[in-house]
Amino acid sequence: MNYTMKNKIFTLTVVAGSLFISSCEDFLTHENTTNANQETFFDSEEALETATAPLYNYVWNSFNDKAYYSMGDGRANNITARWSDYIYPYTNFTETALSPGLEDAWGSFYSVIAQANYTINNIKDYSSPQISEEAKTQAFAEARFMRGLAYWYIGSLWGKGIIYENTAELVSNSVVPANRGVDVIEFAIRDLEYAAVNLSKTASNEGRVTCYSAYAFLSRIYLSMAGLTTDGQYDGSNIATDFNRGTRNSYYLELARKAGMKVIEEGPYQLLENYGDLFAVATTNNNSESIFQLQWLSGSTDAIGWGCNNSMTTYFGWSTMVGEQNWGNATYASYDLVRTYDPQDRIRRHYTIATVGEYYPDLNTKNGGYTYNVTETGYENKCNFKKYVIGKIDDNGQSYSQSSGLNTYMMRLAEVYLNLAEAIMGNNTSTSDAIALEYFNKVRRRAGMPEVNTITYDAIHYERRIEFALEGQYWYDLLRRSYYQQQEVVNYLNNQERNASYKWDETEDCQYAKTDDGTSVATATVSNLTLPISDVDSGRNPLLNQEPEAYTFGEREVSEEDLFN
Repeated sequence: MNYTMKNKIFTLTVVAGSLFISSCEDFLTHENTTNANQETFFDSEEALETATAPLYNYVWNSFNDKAYYSMGDGRANNITARWSDYIYPYTNFTETALSPGLEDAWGSFYSVIAQANYTINNIKDYSSPQISEEAKTQAFAEARFMRGLAYWYIGSLWGKGIIYENTAELVSNSVVPANRGVDVIEFAIRDLEYAAVNLSKTASNEGRVTCYSAYAFLSRIYLSMAGLTTDGQYDGSNIATDFNRGTRNSYYLELARKAGMKVIEEGPYQLLENYGDLFAVATTNNNSESIFQLQWLSGSTDAIGWGCNNSMTTYFGWSTMVGEQNWGNATYASYDLVRTYDPQDRIRRHYTIATVGEYYPDLNTKNGGYTYNVTETGYENKCNFKKYVIGKIDDNGQSYSQSSGLNTYMMRLAEVYLNLAEAIMGNNTSTSDAIALEYFNKVRRRAGMPEVNTITYDAIHYERRIEFALEGQYWYDLLRRSYYQQQEVVNYLNNQERNASYKWDETEDCQYAKTDDGTSVATATVSNLTLPISDVDSGRNPLLNQEPEAYTFGEREVSEEDLFN
């Protein structure tokens, strides 16, 4: 899909626009964007694919624009951005209910949920009799995949959320209480389990999700649920209350292992040989390692419109020599990230952060490439981000202002490998399990790192942070740990040298030395492990600020046997 279904996507450009007009209103009142005349629209299986197409880009646009990295990396201190108000309050633990970005992030996930609900309910209500049940089930599964993923983000970031399945019904009474975070994540799991057993094994079009996409996300989210519950399958009575107990629910650790193995043994994926190819123009979109990417169109915003464009590169480009529009000169790698790199980890560092003397042939191509702090000077006291920065249109033919044409990684095979290793290690302090080592070391070998004979939590922590830096994941890794090692995580957050200044110094192992302590950073506490509800959203629904309530689940649709037999 980059986009194979271009004719369908462009058909949807006009009708999907209403989603973003309504984004300034109540997050529950997003309009249906599947079609202006849904009563007659669902007359073919092709129409079902058209209806689910916006779930791959439009509804995720405001998340991708800032929340992807401000919450996933800024909060976790991979990013220093002292003048970007959509990042620094979260890095500094100084966010309030009035902070920029909160309403946008919350609303972006509910955009996904609203569109998924409309898609499901409109297909149920208006599908033509000639559409097969199999085709409808596939469409339902795609919509539930997206809805489940959005709910996982909500449950993780806020520790609560409003669960609903019919947007039209809720709009008439949107002042409703939030549900507990563990219920929100359980709802996400049930959606993804439905997707796992009902999505096809092969994609109907390039970039579409398959059953293996759902299993991959289950390998991640089961690890979350393992920390949120005590033992056995979640039933509402086994919610963990001791967040420093040091162990996780072995039932969900085993499910995470099974889900990971399902992807590895049956899925079509394989690691790209070269780490740098993950973010190269010719090899990023829908490559063999990609399990799910947000699908963005290539072209200027004048041609493709707003909503299907990937603006992220604009926020990281540091110079007019590396991008058509650049707002990222003062957004760069934190000192804590820079000092974390193992001196041997040269490949991943090169392709993730720009350091003094690193040469990039894909930038400034007309003049023979770009060498950081040599082609242009004045960059010795920072490390800007190279990942997602791909150059100008003269360099690659697709880098327009606020529209890079690159897809956004949401899940790739390397994560499944690391999820598997974590699940196998389980509640042990280390593992030398042969399967865990096999896949853990595949990630390290690709990075040019020596193999290990034993895996510890610290080793997994390092691999995940470095492998996926700037891919919007690190905060959720820390949250997952905080479900059972809470004080350890809070202590860690307070020892990250947030906002510290640094400068090139070849005598240091990481080649940079700290020059000043960070300022304006509050002391992290347990309360900082979740975000406040935006003042705008709680103003519309005051019940959001009250204690969340339990959600009443129906019978399980999918059994463990359905998933793994």
